[in-house]
Amino acid sequence: MAQDDPVVSAQWLQQHLGQPDIKVLDASWYMPHESRDPWQEYQVAHIPGALFFDIDGIVDRATDLPHMLPSEEAFAAAVSALGINNHDKVIVYDGKGFFSAPRVWWMFRVLGHDKVWVLDGGFPQWQASGFSLGSSCLDDAVLKYRAANSAVESAYNGESTNAATFQTEFRPQLFWTLEKVKHNTAAKVHQVVDARAKGRFDGVMPEPREGVRSGHIPGTKCVPFPEMFDSAQMLLPADDLSNKFEQAGISLDHPIVVTCGSGVTACILALGLYRVGKHDVPVYDGSWTEWEAQPDSDYPKVASTSP
Repeated sequence: MAQDDPVVSAQWLQQHLGQPDIKVLDASWYMPHESRDPWQEYQVAHIPGALFFDIDGIVDRATDLPHMLPSEEAFAAAVSALGINNHDKVIVYDGKGFFSAPRVWWMFRVLGHDKVWVLDGGFPQWQASGFSLGSSCLDDAVLKYRAANSAVESAYNGESTNAATFQTEFRPQLFWTLEKVKHNTAAKVHQVVDARAKGRFDGVMPEPREGVRSGHIPGTKCVPFPEMFDSAQMLLPADDLSNKFEQAGISLDHPIVVTCGSGVTACILALGLYRVGKHDVPVYDGSWTEWEAQPDSDYPKVASTSP
């Protein structure tokens, strides 16, 4: 386990599974059109001892935008309810290999916790390695899942929550807002990189969310997130990752901010950039879903199509 690398192998996790300071989280999440229920799938099979982290539950309850970063208080309450402390090493995985787990990796980092890694290749790699599965959902796991979501709701309702065992420290340099991106479209200090498929970026493929036009933020370049890993869903070596960005016309010597549809797959680009040594790449949390919803006169779109 290296602090300067954002992933651990299935073999490493299998050897360290069960140690008291190793906390494993199933952060599976799927696009709306996939009609998959990650909580249900977790109950059928998961890495032994893993708890479920609900990306759509541990969120900012004060916005209509999907799965936005929750407040420090809400995140601390939820993570504490999951039984995680600041000295714990957190290993996150998802059911696709590399999809939603990097989002939770980023959430922990932006809220001050560096002892967090993504399982390289995710649950598919764990299964392919022939390691054992947890196939029964213990009462404790169900209670912690519900308690974490309830803690977030209580925090946003102004209700007292149980004393937090996990302390946060917000890092604004890793979190970008709509206004920061708007300012950057004029200042052009940061290169903006979009993780969505090229067709959505170019405005010729529909967005998965109803009523959202496709297109992109002016001045943005596109590096689709699957370019970060190989056919086995394993994160590429640093040199290969560097080449992917450089081939897209992105200079690794200059600041970068990443975006996507709703703040999930942008974190895969942030993970790849972390491996090549860029550890302070911010994510535009609202991403295209937020930008597209603004008046065109204030926040111009490029290559947009009708919904």
